[in-house]
Amino acid sequence: MSNEGGGRIAAQATALSDGTVGSRRRGARYWVSAWWPVAVAIAVIACESTEYFGADHTSAVLRPIWQFFFGPVSDARWDAIHHLIRKTGHFVGYGMVGLTWLRAWWMTLRHWRFQSEAALALMATAAVASCDEWHQTLLPNRTGTPWDVLLDCCGAVVTMLVVYIFVRIFRPTKLAHE
Repeated sequence: MSNEGGGRIAAQATALSDGTVGSRRRGARYWVSAWWPVAVAIAVIACESTEYFGADHTSAVLRPIWQFFFGPVSDARWDAIHHLIRKTGHFVGYGMVGLTWLRAWWMTLRHWRFQSEAALALMATAAVASCDEWHQTLLPNRTGTPWDVLLDCCGAVVTMLVVYIFVRIFRPTKLAHE
């Protein structure tokens, strides 16, 4: 009975633990380039999760900008527009958070399947979104809601699907091992 399969598994485990792939060693610069966008994305979310980014504060900044481009709006109409702008921010912002996680996992787990890396990215995005919404429940002018977590995850899924389709069309060799 051959121990060839066991040797391959041991070599893969060693490669993951010491940062090497094949005969190439990954240095600190590589790991920083893979993961710094995730850290930046989480920092941006943490800043946006403060009371200064509550609806009562963002309205005063966004309304003049909206009215400059589109003209005056009634208070009732502005409330609806402001709500849509904020929810679009959730969708797009967490789409970018999901993208940073996907990129980091893709660089870290080089021989995995795209779907596995996307699943890890979605779970990480959901964790960040959940922490963000929980934090907002502790602030006097913010409300945390599971619906926003769902919206955030939808933004991440759509962004990852766009990336998958793009790679499938324009860089099919990147997915050739799937």
